[in-house]
Amino acid sequence: MSQEKLSEFVTAQATELGVPGAAVGVLLDGRESYASHGVTSLANPLPVDEKTLFPLASVSKTFTATALMRLAAEGKVDLDAPVRRYVPELRLADEQAAAQITVLNLLNHTAGLDWNLIDDGEGDRSLAGLVAKLPGLPLIAPPGARASYSQAGYNLAGRVIEKVTGLPFEQAMASLVLEPVGLADTVYGLAEVMIRKFAVGYNRAEDGELRPARPWAAFREGARGDNPGGGLASSVSDLLRWARFHLGDGGGVLPAAALHRMREQTVALRASTLGDGFGICWFLHDLDGLLGIGHGGSGNGQFAELLLVPERRFAVVSLANLGPEGYPFNQSVVRWALEHYLGVVEQTVQPLPYDAERARQVVGRYQIDAMNLDIATDGTRLTLAVGIKPEIREASDEEMPPDYPAADIGFLPGQGDEYLVTEGGLRGQRGYFSRDANGTVTGIDLAGRLFTRVPDAS
Repeated sequence: MSQEKLSEFVTAQATELGVPGAAVGVLLDGRESYASHGVTSLANPLPVDEKTLFPLASVSKTFTATALMRLAAEGKVDLDAPVRRYVPELRLADEQAAAQITVLNLLNHTAGLDWNLIDDGEGDRSLAGLVAKLPGLPLIAPPGARASYSQAGYNLAGRVIEKVTGLPFEQAMASLVLEPVGLADTVYGLAEVMIRKFAVGYNRAEDGELRPARPWAAFREGARGDNPGGGLASSVSDLLRWARFHLGDGGGVLPAAALHRMREQTVALRASTLGDGFGICWFLHDLDGLLGIGHGGSGNGQFAELLLVPERRFAVVSLANLGPEGYPFNQSVVRWALEHYLGVVEQTVQPLPYDAERARQVVGRYQIDAMNLDIATDGTRLTLAVGIKPEIREASDEEMPPDYPAADIGFLPGQGDEYLVTEGGLRGQRGYFSRDANGTVTGIDLAGRLFTRVPDAS
């Protein structure tokens, strides 16, 4: 596949979706190909290239997990040990859960922790401060019972790294992973970002205008508590180097067996666009018989996607600076690259016609700590809307990403209450409704997170 064809596709997709700036990289059999589109900033434009920094958001978790795997390989951390062995001050709303949660539970999102603590901008915003606030975080399941994506869990894993190494998290990460792998442009903090070329994020307002996203991703002054789960910025060229590392033998940084263990399924995922299961951090995908391992990230006006296919020594990276269109842009790049480089074609699934009785059963409000999710019907279609809780918006002194407006969803064939979003910024997302023993719908999974039903909302 020629560099020209890749560039043509990236430019066409970015133009169609109105993405101001995007960078894409593909690795196949040791050869790297790059394609970029647009500018770093509409107000102060510089051309985007493979060295331009974008926030990685949750792709940062792959680095945190790898650092913990190195500490485990060196005998300094036992993945099956309770987190309290390393963070004895850990307290949660449930004492039994606090005593039982293991390091592995954090790394494969089975700790039973809700998505995240809301940063109110007050108090200690370090990882130690985060741990002190964890008794206020809801628990959605007993440890090990199910997977539910948790930013707080990965930030707690970062505190384990601090306690074991005796170093601030960012310094520990530089020593354990970033410097040994040679990732000179993969950094934490605005001070490091500002001395490199970086992409400004944008959100599309209701009137269609693109407005700069503030703050720049998770890089709020003094807020280090989210760095393990989402605080890195990097470039496409560095991410392909990161992919080479994970496709290789560990390069003396990590034993090959530890890298391979990260790809082995530890828990299954049901009806999730994110993957078929979790390894250690990685989402696992069945790509027409090939194993794919990947992770995505979504920030304020910024989206990142990384997918590796170890058997074919293949990787694709896509970074885009527009919300919400950056998500479908990245997904289209990954699909195109899989098809044109590996011959893997994604199978499309068609939802069933509208079913009034099934719609009646699921209509209502669902929530996690930070967001509301509303399922509604007008008698002919079923819709899903998700957004930040109004009280959180009102209390914040910072701009927040816009909500996702109501978009059509449809049930998928089968009896599993699985659904597909068919339009809008979440188009292509799959999930499912969960029920109790009496058959009453109690929750909905979206993007790997469990939203619990608000009583009497239907």
